[in-house]
Amino acid sequence: MKDIQVSLFNNEFEAKTTSGLNDFISSQSNYVPSNIAMVNAPLYWQQGYTGRDVKIAVLDTGCFNHIDLTKNIIGGKNFTSEDNGNQNIYQDYNGHGTHCCGVIAGNEHIMGVAPNTSLLVLKVLRGDGNGNAQGIIDAMNYAISQKVDIISMSLGMSVKIPELYEVVKRVVNNNILLVCAAGNNGDNNSTTDEFSYPAGYEESISVGAIDLTRSGATFTNSNLWIDCVAPGVDVISTYLNDSYCSMDGTSMATPHVTGVLALIVEKFRKEWGRNPSESEAYGQLIKNTLDIPNIPRSIQGNGMIYLR
Repeated sequence: MKDIQVSLFNNEFEAKTTSGLNDFISSQSNYVPSNIAMVNAPLYWQQGYTGRDVKIAVLDTGCFNHIDLTKNIIGGKNFTSEDNGNQNIYQDYNGHGTHCCGVIAGNEHIMGVAPNTSLLVLKVLRGDGNGNAQGIIDAMNYAISQKVDIISMSLGMSVKIPELYEVVKRVVNNNILLVCAAGNNGDNNSTTDEFSYPAGYEESISVGAIDLTRSGATFTNSNLWIDCVAPGVDVISTYLNDSYCSMDGTSMATPHVTGVLALIVEKFRKEWGRNPSESEAYGQLIKNTLDIPNIPRSIQGNGMIYLR
């Protein structure tokens, strides 16, 4: 198991950052980037839903203690060999995890989808973007023990592992939503299938990517297990050292869906006085999708996430 590698997809795409972008966002208060507006998150904010008391485990490269995220991080754990395997150090030396966390929960200079969510940072990938399957499995089991509401995973592997599938089913059986990036190995041909796991398992919520014009991203995986799509091109979010950058990938699309689910869970609790089941929350997610004309189901699934 330790030899089975898990990684960022193609090590994702290079972070695009400039002093102009950093200076601009650093001067803002509650700036809403186009990718956040695109899923219509401000509509729920206006109704008072910001993800409060919703607990999300983010399995990634860790998270920098960013000014936009400090109040959201409630703890974490290191499941890698980095920092001599010290479980209490879940610092991000890559930037990918910090970027994903910002899309979910940014709230100071730049806004994420659900700015008041609680983030449990589970570091499963090193600074080079790689880890192993056992670390993923251990982190998922830990997330179950911490009674999180959602697990967000912007990573994957090319092979099926029975032990991983067993913990995926355990997550869902504990009424935890599992949101996974579909992968970036797409060939821009909707008739061919590309799979990454755990996104390729039916129990997970597999997220593909579109650009800001609602066109399918050329790199996004296509297959009939895709559940939905979200912005994954030119996504602006938090980065290392209190900076900001733009990144591309299904990894960037995934935290948009995670954040939307946090808003849905909070609203459900208020309206129904209880927690939604995993299937109820998933049903509400699919109700908040828009069909994109001329994009095949193998790319968009049920459509683009759009709150209404």
